[in-house]
Amino acid sequence: MLNLQFLQDDGTFAAAVIDSDTLVSDGKPMLSTSPIDGRTQVHSQAATPEVCDRVIARLQAAFEQWRLVPAPKRGELVRCFGDRVREHKEELAELITLEAGKTLQESLGEVQEVIDICDFAVGLSRQLHGLTIASERPQHRMMEQWHPLGPCLIISAFNFPMAVWAWNATLALVCGNTLAWKPSEQTPQCALAMQHLLAIAQRDVEDCPQDLSAVILGDREVGDYLTRQRAFPLVSATGSIPMGREVAQVVAARLGRSLLELGGNNAMVVTPAADLSLALRAIVFSAVGTTGQRCTSLRRLIVHHSVKQQLIDSLIKAYKSLSIGDPRSEHNLLGPLVNEQAWQAMQGAVKAAQQQGGKLLYGGERLSDGVPYGGVYVSPALVDMPGQTAIVEAETFAPILYILSYDTLEEAIALHNGVTQGLSSAIFSQDIGEVETFLSAAGSDCGIANANIGTSGAEIGGAFGGEKDTGGGRESGSDAWKNYMRRATNTINYGGDLPLAQGIQFDL
Repeated sequence: MLNLQFLQDDGTFAAAVIDSDTLVSDGKPMLSTSPIDGRTQVHSQAATPEVCDRVIARLQAAFEQWRLVPAPKRGELVRCFGDRVREHKEELAELITLEAGKTLQESLGEVQEVIDICDFAVGLSRQLHGLTIASERPQHRMMEQWHPLGPCLIISAFNFPMAVWAWNATLALVCGNTLAWKPSEQTPQCALAMQHLLAIAQRDVEDCPQDLSAVILGDREVGDYLTRQRAFPLVSATGSIPMGREVAQVVAARLGRSLLELGGNNAMVVTPAADLSLALRAIVFSAVGTTGQRCTSLRRLIVHHSVKQQLIDSLIKAYKSLSIGDPRSEHNLLGPLVNEQAWQAMQGAVKAAQQQGGKLLYGGERLSDGVPYGGVYVSPALVDMPGQTAIVEAETFAPILYILSYDTLEEAIALHNGVTQGLSSAIFSQDIGEVETFLSAAGSDCGIANANIGTSGAEIGGAFGGEKDTGGGRESGSDAWKNYMRRATNTINYGGDLPLAQGIQFDL
């Protein structure tokens, strides 16, 4: 069993945890409930500014030690942490399901993603490379180095309560930084479990400062206080577009860096040349996985008119077969919405779609039979729309799939790009010309563009993020590590003269 040593004697959680040291706050009480049945899970307290300031001071002191530890040694910490996560994979998945309401299989997949990014970061710890650049001056060498940045602030959302932190934390640690984590108020136990395992891993690594990481519990006010602190040169925030706008403005005002992962209004284009059987499976998981509560969930289906009705018939049949209920049961493919507010948003969106000419083909109802009392369980909705109306252009964090039709690929791409969000996208076609057009500069304007796979389920090896209102951030793979470091250009004169650049003469 996972020993949750971060529990206080009275059964409540601390406002902030640094390693195994608990800082108890006298801030306002907070409550989190499980989406499964609405039962209270955690009583906690929001961190006060005084607690935040103490945490920041200790993170800064630890950073000044950690930045001097060789990067491969920093990678050893992440390797040990990944091993601890492997040991407790099932228990951690159960915790995600309890707090976020995801099905157990999806939660296991999220924990595996934490393990995978640890492996990636360990390898990266030996590849934090710069460049040697040709100098125009004789007997000079110019080079580029990457140095640790400082304490990094991570703000995460409820729907991926462990993986999103791990995308940031593992890379930030091998890059030589320390971490402050403000998790969603919905998922404090997930955050504290990750912190606890990281603290255990720290004890297994020599030369590892104690105060490398902190979990700071709190609401919007706490998040706002933290983002204003100049001690955090980087703020990585995952959440809604309005939240991201606020974070970006606050951080920009102090000339800090923002790494934003915000909303997505993701679309898939299905052409006459598509393998419809393949497309059907991708559509269903992309649209209803995590009960439509992924930033990469499929929300718009843009189908050629010649195959539209055939695909609709198949989708209705598939939706009718979905098992919905307690996410802890391996027989259920869909769990609950996160809370009552999510249901109100879904209801409002379906009603607005109908008022804007849409036809509800299936679903959109709240369920009561065969599901746990107190949770918000719904049937996913299919809505046939006459065009890309205002409600279609807005992201509703719920399992609603709007179906649009098109005549030409150019029209489909225009519909696809005609929203303010730009995260994930897909095309289903066996026509290489259509696929290459969609993936080209004249095609999808999203940060992720796929062919013959769905919009969700990104691998950690690629940089994850999107354009436009999605925020422009990139996390996880590729060269996303550069977000967590500062670049220094160095010029070394190994000769006896002092020539100036651009041939400037300055003789004394």
